[in-house]
Amino acid sequence: MLDFNRQPKFNEHFSQLIDQALQAQQRKETPRNYLGGSRLGVYCERALQFEYAGAPVDPGREFSGGLLRVFAVGHALEDLAVHWLRLAGLALHTRRQNGQQFGFSVAGGRLRGHVDGVITDAPAELGWTFPMLWECKTMNHRSWNDTVKRKLALAKPVYAAQVAIYQAYMSAEIPGIAENPALFTAINKDTQEIYAELVPFDAALAQRMSDRAAKVLAATAAGELLPRVTSDPAHHECRQCAWQDRCWAAQH
Repeated sequence: MLDFNRQPKFNEHFSQLIDQALQAQQRKETPRNYLGGSRLGVYCERALQFEYAGAPVDPGREFSGGLLRVFAVGHALEDLAVHWLRLAGLALHTRRQNGQQFGFSVAGGRLRGHVDGVITDAPAELGWTFPMLWECKTMNHRSWNDTVKRKLALAKPVYAAQVAIYQAYMSAEIPGIAENPALFTAINKDTQEIYAELVPFDAALAQRMSDRAAKVLAATAAGELLPRVTSDPAHHECRQCAWQDRCWAAQH
């Protein structure tokens, strides 16, 4: 009988086996064919355009198995958060009566968003008004501390844009949801601490994000590349971009 624990680098081999399976599963998933509302606040409009168009990422920039595990843990923690909030007395709904997830689809389905939840009641001591949008994120310790310190708008502008655009577009289905603050919660993946913030509707931000979506959709349909966010390929945002090589290979 083989003694697996004596094989060299068994742990590394075993982790690779899991990661390869996760990556194979990822490759089988149907690519998104719409612009995601949760992504409208990203740093660079050209990066957003590449994402919407389904442009292949640069070689070596695909999601690693390790990152896919991080995503999976985040989803599991968000499911736990639903349970915790309901235990605390919040009437939190994550799906419509027909079983479908709350969300919106506009511009002929080219812009869509999926909402974590809608709150319709809570303990009176909180003094909230309803309905309220609920968005939940999970973060590492450093990112979570920064959000607690600087609040959502400054620390996580992409998430702030998501909340605003979701409040705006969900108003058609759920009247009043933009009139009440959204509840944003963040779970510290290292300590399981919960940060909660009430986020008033930012109409100006929602309008900027809606205009940005229209700009990305129109430019992509016309085959036009939107400007880069910087003229420096060594900019930290560029270095982290999955399309850095593709972008800078273009003449403009």
